[in-house]
Amino acid sequence: MFAVTATQTDPDNPLAGLTLGERPEPEVPDGWTTVTVKAAALNHHDLWTLKGVGIRQERLPVVLGCDAAGLDEDGNEVIVHSVIGSGADETLDPKRSLLSEVHDGTFAERVAVPRRNLVPKPAALGFEEAACLPTAWLTAYRMLFDRAGLEPGSTVLVQGAGGGVATALIALGRAGGYRVWATSRSEAKRARALELGADQVFEPGARLPERVDAVMETVGQATWDHSLKSLRPGGRIVVSGATSGAVPPADLNRVFFLQLSVVGSTMGSRDQLARLARFLEQTGTRPLIDRVLPLAQAREGFAAMHGGEVFGKIVFTP
Repeated sequence: MFAVTATQTDPDNPLAGLTLGERPEPEVPDGWTTVTVKAAALNHHDLWTLKGVGIRQERLPVVLGCDAAGLDEDGNEVIVHSVIGSGADETLDPKRSLLSEVHDGTFAERVAVPRRNLVPKPAALGFEEAACLPTAWLTAYRMLFDRAGLEPGSTVLVQGAGGGVATALIALGRAGGYRVWATSRSEAKRARALELGADQVFEPGARLPERVDAVMETVGQATWDHSLKSLRPGGRIVVSGATSGAVPPADLNRVFFLQLSVVGSTMGSRDQLARLARFLEQTGTRPLIDRVLPLAQAREGFAAMHGGEVFGKIVFTP
């Protein structure tokens, strides 16, 4: 079968290890099944794997890809939850992993997954839309509706509009009844954030009209000081990732004095993925897709993500 594989890692030239070509059919352990992939979404996790982050060298070569939507062995339309673990919330399993870490991922014609990881795809969602949900959109869903502790009408600041999680936060926040503000260095991305549903947009570090109830932080070092200064007393920063650096300065005096809280967030559980799919079905909210590419042109998608030339999700179709 055709697949996109990481065959080596290089932190400075990650695309050097990106290999497209034939791979063996997936092995199917007990309790697992095979999904015929109809669409698979690209995430920063895939680029980080090529850089050598979170992957054991002895695991290479490995098929990349966390997210997919497709058909199970009985022909049912399904979404693949990408967290491999046990318990009611797989993300809390200390031995959890993602597809493409221990087990081959979804950038292939077929992928083997645990049966428990399959979520029915609502008919209202296309395969390409559904493939965007398991990582970026599920992360955003958990950040907003689980970790942020917000009521409808609250003001949320999304740092770094443009990526998959950030665009999901804007769209979900709008659908959830929040007032959403967003920042971006790019004037074009700020304009697109307004089109997506942001109420106001700002340059990074700009003084805001008022302090916000929560900040959605996926950028890290470059925006951390602004995130702290933008919060009202008692507000909350929800952190999921740090694309600009993972060692932000710690203004502990501000945190203690204003009684701010900083909470971490990660991808959601299989049950939350099912609720997210229903939420999109009920509200009509849909993932913003930057481009759809044949799997054979995956290198183009990786290059766009590596160069920061993305607004929304990149989706591959086998």
